Amino acid sequence: MVHAPAKVAAAAAIPLLTPYKMGQLELSHRVVLAPLTRCRSYGNVPQPHAAVYYSQRATRGGLLIAEATDISPTAQGYPETPGIYTQQQIEAWKPIVDAVHRKGALFFLQIWHVGRVSTTDFQPNGQAPISSTDKQITPDDSGMVYSKPRRLRTDEIPQIIDDFRRAARNAIEAGFDGVEIHGAHGYLLEQFMKDSANDRTDEYGGSLENRCRFAVEVIDAVVAEVGAHRVGIRLSPFVDFMDCFDSDPVALGSYMVQQLNKHPGFLYCHMVEPRMAIIEGRRKIAHGLLPFRKQFNGTFIAAGGFATALSYNISIPMLSFELLSKTAQVYNVIEDEHIVQGGTSLSCHRSLVPMPLC
Repeated sequence: MVHAPAKVAAAAAIPLLTPYKMGQLELSHRVVLAPLTRCRSYGNVPQPHAAVYYSQRATRGGLLIAEATDISPTAQGYPETPGIYTQQQIEAWKPIVDAVHRKGALFFLQIWHVGRVSTTDFQPNGQAPISSTDKQITPDDSGMVYSKPRRLRTDEIPQIIDDFRRAARNAIEAGFDGVEIHGAHGYLLEQFMKDSANDRTDEYGGSLENRCRFAVEVIDAVVAEVGAHRVGIRLSPFVDFMDCFDSDPVALGSYMVQQLNKHPGFLYCHMVEPRMAIIEGRRKIAHGLLPFRKQFNGTFIAAGGFATALSYNISIPMLSFELLSKTAQVYNVIEDEHIVQGGTSLSCHRSLVPMPLC
């Protein structure tokens, strides 16, 4: 049996397990449960079993981010994803949030719109998915074929922005401590931000500033509705998911961080690490997140895989939870970041979630 003083001393030597003040929130450790799509919200309504799922992963003073949640009927791209746009959905989320809060944890909801990453089967009245473009996602070897999207008219964009705003308000009504705007992985916000998918000629296309305008207006609306202290965002400038990539991801990431800094107290920037590439005949990571970490005024959350950072002596930390057993290596690598995030392994192995420190 380990006595309390010994536990405190051990935690103090491990950056991953030290307390952290994130805005107005007090975290007892620096591990965050990543948002993980579950596809078990039948009829787009969260189900009671989600209360068990999330509370099992909750620790006192820990932070959980709920699965990506549709902001409107047009936001859906996968089967049985939850929504936050009807009163029924709001009421269904409440006992789930309460279960997490009873464990002493903090709970954020990730709000998203998939854009063209959808099919007519998921869209109201079988209509085409909406996007920044009418270019269809190039089929890959996964076998999934997404429907050809319809390009949003300029006068339709304010409605989508308002859907994000209302979703944030509904999340707070459901009891969540805040929201994470999904601006990553090839979904709607990235379809505007990245030049491979945005071929518009209006004020939402062309220059970097114009391509980011939609995302910035979403951020502005959500912050105005619920307060900067309740808002984070997920970005993935280096990622090329869903046929969505940018010719200058460094400039894109830097510009978005600068926009976040215009909101004093903006809670966090959650950024996905670059993936490996073949460089000079070796598998390496060409870019890191440290420049963005230095630029951003708030809390920076990194998501990725520590294995590659350790193997290639890369100084920018990434996290893969199967490496938690290699404590000495992992704890030395993460010191440059505020918080690290993991998902898949945490969803399968509850024992990997650090236990409460108090």
